[in-house]
This record gives sequence, structure tokens and C-alpha cells, in this order.
Amino acid sequence: MIRLIANMKNRWERLNTNHVDTLLTPRSSEEEVMKSFNKTLSVTETSHLPFRVANTLFAMMMLKGTFAQYLIFKYLDEVYPQWNNKLLETYTAFMEKDESKEGRKADTKKREGDESRDALEKIMGALKSLGGNVESATIHIAQGRPQPDNQEERRKDEPWQQFATDIMSNFKKKNPLVGRQKELERAIRVLCRRDKNNPLFIGEPGVGKTALIYGLAQMVSCGNVPAKLQQATIIELSMASIVAGASYNGELERRMKMVLESAKKKENCIIYIDEIHNIMGTGNGTNNVSEIIKPYLEDGAIRFIGSTTYQDYKKTIANNKALARRFEQIDIKEPSVEETIRILEGLKRRYEEFHGITYTDEAIRYAVEKSALLINDRFLPDKAIDIMDEAGALLEQKPLLNKSGEPKAKRYQKVGVDEVKHVLTEVCKIDAKALASSGNEELKNLDKRIGKQIYGQDEAIRQVVHSVMMSKAGLGEPDKPLASLLFVGPTGVGKTEVCKVLAKELGVQLVRFDMSEYTEKHTVSKLIGSPAGYVGYDEGGLLTDAIRKTPNCVLLLDEVEKAHPDIYNILLQVMDYASLTDNKGNKADFKNVILIMTSNAGAQYASQASVGFGGGTSKGNAMLNTVKKTFKPEFLNRLSGTVVFNDMDNHMASLILDKKLQQLSARLAAKQVTLTLTQAARAFLLQKGFTPQYGAREMDRAIQQHLIPLLMNEILFGKLKKGGNTTVELVEDGLKLK
Repeated sequence: MIRLIANMKNRWERLNTNHVDTLLTPRSSEEEVMKSFNKTLSVTETSHLPFRVANTLFAMMMLKGTFAQYLIFKYLDEVYPQWNNKLLETYTAFMEKDESKEGRKADTKKREGDESRDALEKIMGALKSLGGNVESATIHIAQGRPQPDNQEERRKDEPWQQFATDIMSNFKKKNPLVGRQKELERAIRVLCRRDKNNPLFIGEPGVGKTALIYGLAQMVSCGNVPAKLQQATIIELSMASIVAGASYNGELERRMKMVLESAKKKENCIIYIDEIHNIMGTGNGTNNVSEIIKPYLEDGAIRFIGSTTYQDYKKTIANNKALARRFEQIDIKEPSVEETIRILEGLKRRYEEFHGITYTDEAIRYAVEKSALLINDRFLPDKAIDIMDEAGALLEQKPLLNKSGEPKAKRYQKVGVDEVKHVLTEVCKIDAKALASSGNEELKNLDKRIGKQIYGQDEAIRQVVHSVMMSKAGLGEPDKPLASLLFVGPTGVGKTEVCKVLAKELGVQLVRFDMSEYTEKHTVSKLIGSPAGYVGYDEGGLLTDAIRKTPNCVLLLDEVEKAHPDIYNILLQVMDYASLTDNKGNKADFKNVILIMTSNAGAQYASQASVGFGGGTSKGNAMLNTVKKTFKPEFLNRLSGTVVFNDMDNHMASLILDKKLQQLSARLAAKQVTLTLTQAARAFLLQKGFTPQYGAREMDRAIQQHLIPLLMNEILFGKLKKGGNTTVELVEDGLKLK
């Protein structure tokens, strides 16, 4: 830089070593240096130096491939747009000056002795304030040998290397490749072809596409490849780095050409582009990156390896036939559970060294099997590796102490099944009891536990538990939801409450949709997302998004008969194939979902059924007949079962009243209030709350109207303000506190 500026003024002979040392001595504060630098880039009435300095820097910037250009881009990268605008303004203002040529020459000659030194000081000071290694750069340029003095600077000495990474020197830091021998051998065969020697790895995210590249680099490094690949160099091209900062027209294309030409000069160079679909549309018009690399793909001097997903390939590369035919597609399938276990066994040593722990074989197998079962929106082996890694981090956080209170040695820290379970409960958003080792015992008593909370519906509970147990035992169809049930019965008899209790006992979440909100035809799009071009397309579907977030749940579609008939068509694929596709083509997995739909259809006809020895059966048949008229045969045929709930009788109402009073007493206990009811007061509430037409909800209203107001006034303003005992008795005009 010093030589270029000085040569333009014919003053290089004046720059001896002492003068260079003087220029490198910081004699001004950062503010003064920047102020001086800005001043050199502004036009004054009496100086022509600003134009010369700015024009010199601009000329240096245009010297492609030189160390001077590297310095300009490095030190002015962030402020380059503002600096370039100032340069253009300076040039325009200078050319518009009205001074004569003779005046400019005389003015220049007058300051000729001092301008060179001032310019050099200001430029070097400005570069120093921008954080550059001015001393090293100055010495190298002054000697005419711009050779960086360390490996990092040596890498940056070739500007194209800032956009690429040498995989051959970095693969040892990555996880080793385990398995995938067929895919790796196929990739090597393609690379050894004469024409179209460009493999393209296509697979779902997390199946190991990038790991194949590092496995290939390891084989090349060890020499376990054919002769054509013995001295190969594999570099990874970062499209993000190429695009970053390319704000000027043609800059991105220039960078790409620079990288490709530099790689072409190297012998046996392989360029790897991760997420290669991003090259489509990157750039301007016919100069986009995909068009730039086509000649290099055809030439064969540079081999390319790309990786992408099926979805991105279909949307981008598949539409460009000229680009797609230049690649050889290699499908990377998701490994099986047993293959994933072998992969984790091969990787566990690195994770053990990193966390300072050891993994048991049982923990690895459990992590793979449960992640394959419970995590449906990701793929093996990636999701199993993440579970194993986080389990190691979990144990690393725990302070392990021996009996004497001293920390245990790290060699005794073992990641077992319990640590993996803890991680799975948080990742899958399920309760610990859902992963308990005694899960079969939990299912064995499930109907009894639900029956203690739901009264008078023993047969309905038995059918629900039977369907769930059949799926848990592996006897159900694997490609369907765990259960698809339709609950029918009068309002207030416990249909929704059974779903809540079932989710609680199984340790999974309850996801509820009120189907009365989907009565119109256009509301169907709310569940799976609006079509392209309509409002809400980018928001996705409510149902599909909910299942992706909580794939292990009880899905309740409340009052499904009120929904538009088109929604039943959407539910057909859910009940048949345990999947639902949203507006963007993404599938939501329902394999771990218990689908329950409730309906009041036929309840009004049940009361009209004949009463006698078969009265109960007649009521059930009446509701089932109405259900058959309400729903289409193809909908009913895909259900695991239709569960009929009984009407509420006096005995059921009495049990429900006791449950409601127990819940109220628990809330009062927090305020140190004890509640007691006389038999007459209890009978009064039972009479007011027992209405077969409205079910248990009428019991809630009776308590809210007749009992709660008495307690409310006394707790806020009366004798129960600080707690106490109270008895509710019946008087002529209602209930009264004693």
C-alpha cells in the first residue's frame, strides 16, 4: 500500500526504514485518526490531496488477486458502501471545480513535498484504527513479498479461501462415519466416472448426508480409494459466505467465478456444496450461481458433491433439467433401529470423552428405540444422537457424591436408562409415567383409576381402555392411530371428562378442538392451512401444527357433529393412515395419537325409546341409529369403536355431588375453612342439581347458585375471614350457614 501511494508521487526513494517506523508509531488517538481519515476523503477549496488518496485506494481495490486488494476488503468491509459513496462524491466534486489546470499544477507542486508523508500517515493511521495488522502488512509490501506470517493469514492470502473450508484438514474433528458402506462406495464410483462425475446426496434432514462427506475425506486421507482419488482435495463451499456482503451488482458472480477458477487450477479438486438447492435463484438473471457452475459440471475438471432434501430437490433442482442431469442422484435412506444402535455404539466414545461419562448398552438401545417411537418429526440417527448427547450433559450437571460427601470419580458416572427417560420426557412433552418401566401394570388398572373419577360409565370406560391396551400391546394396526373412538351420549354425562382423565393417567397432553368453530366450508382450511395465494398460507394448519408440537397426545374433537361435512373427509386419512398433509405438503404423524370425537347425535331420541327389560339397550340402539344417519359409512367404518354413554340417574348424580363437594372442600382448606353439610342440605343440592336433560353441568350450577354465595360473603366480610368451621343447613327459604 505504501509503495503504491509513494510511487504515484515519485517519492519512494524518500521512504527509508526509519520513516516507515515513524509512520507505524501511533501518535494520535482513535478519534483524531478517524477524523483525519475522513478529512482526506472530503474535498476542500485548497487541496487536491483527497481526490488522489481516494482514487489511489480505488485503484488498489481494482487490482484483483493482490495483497493490496485483500487489505482494502478486509479493513473497509463493513464501511465499504459508505466509503465508496464518499469516493464517488469526492471524484464528482473534484471534476466540477472551476480552477484552471495551471492553478491545479501549481497548487500540487507547492505541496508536493508534504503530501506524500501526510497521506501515508493518515491512511496507515486509519487502517490501524480499523483493527488491521498494519506493521505486518507494511513490511511485506515494502519488501515486495506479501507473504503472511501465520497459517490463518496464509489462508486469507488467497481471497477465494475465505468462502470455502478445507474438509481434508477438518474431518478429524467431526464424528466418524459408521456404516453407510453401500452409499459411500456408490459415491466413489460416481466420482471416478469420466462424465457426470458429480454425486448428489438426497435424503431427509438428519439421516447422515454430510457425514458421508467426512467419511469420504477420511478414506481419501488413508488412501483407501481408487488411484483417481488418491491425491484429491475436498473443500466445502459456503454459499452463505459468498452471498454475505455482496451488495453490488455482479459481486456475487465475481466471487463464485474466483472460487471455481482457483479450484480448477488445483489438481483433483472436489467441491462439496451443502444444501445445494440454495444456488437456484442466487444471483441476477442469467448470471445466477446455478448457471455459472453448469460449464464446470460439464467440463469435469472439478468434481461437485451436493446434498439436499427430497422436498427441496423437487421444488428447485428437479425443475431445472439441465442442472439435474449433470448430477447423479444417490438416495440416503433413514437407517433402521438396529443400524442406528450400531452407529451410536461407534460414536459413543467421543461423547464419553467430551462429557467425562460412560454410556451403558441399555441406555443406547433405549434412546434409539424410544426416539424412533416417540419423535416423529425428525429422523434417525440424528434424533437418537441428540438424546444420547443431552443425557450425557444431564449427568454431567449432577453433583455425584459418595457416602462421605466427597465427589465421586468421573469414571463411576454412567448414563443409564433413567437419564435417557428424563431427557425424553422433556423433548417429547410427556409425563414420566408414560415411560415408566411398570407401564403394563399402569394399563392393567387403568379402567379402575378412571372409574374412580367418572361415575356410572363403566361399560364406556371398559371399551376405551380395551382399545388403548390393544394398541399398546402391539396387536393393533401399526399404521393407524392408537385408537379412533366416537363418544355418543347426552350432554353432561362425562364424555369430555373421560378424555381429560385418560390423558392424565397416561401422562400425555390433551389437545382439544371445539368443532363448533368449523361449521362453515371455508373453515376447513384452518385445520390444514389455507391454499397458496390465500390469507393465512404462511401460518400453516392448526391441527397439523398442534400434532407436530405434541405427537404423543389425546386428541379431542369436541361435538364433531357440528363441523362441516368436508372435515370428515380430512379425518379419513387420519384414521386410515395416521397422517395428515398440510397446505405446504408437510405430513403430521398421528401414530402415537389417541383420537376421540364426541357427539350428542341421537341423545334427543334416546329418551323416547321404549322402557322395559331392554330399555337400556333400546336407548343405545336409538343413538346408534341416529349416528349412522349423521355420519357417512366410510367415516364410521374407520373407527376403532363407537362408545355409548348412559344417561345420568339418581345414583350417578349422588356420586357426582359428593365429588364436587370434595373439590370445594379442598379449595376451602387452603383458606383454613372446614365445610360440613347436613343431610337435608345435601338432599336439597341433589334435588336442584339432578336433571337428566342437562347432566352433571346442572350440579355445578346448583352449587354455584345456592352454596357458593353464602361462603363467599362470610370469607370476604364475615366470621370466616380468618378461617374456621361452618355447617350448611336447610331452612325454609334455602340453605344457610350455621
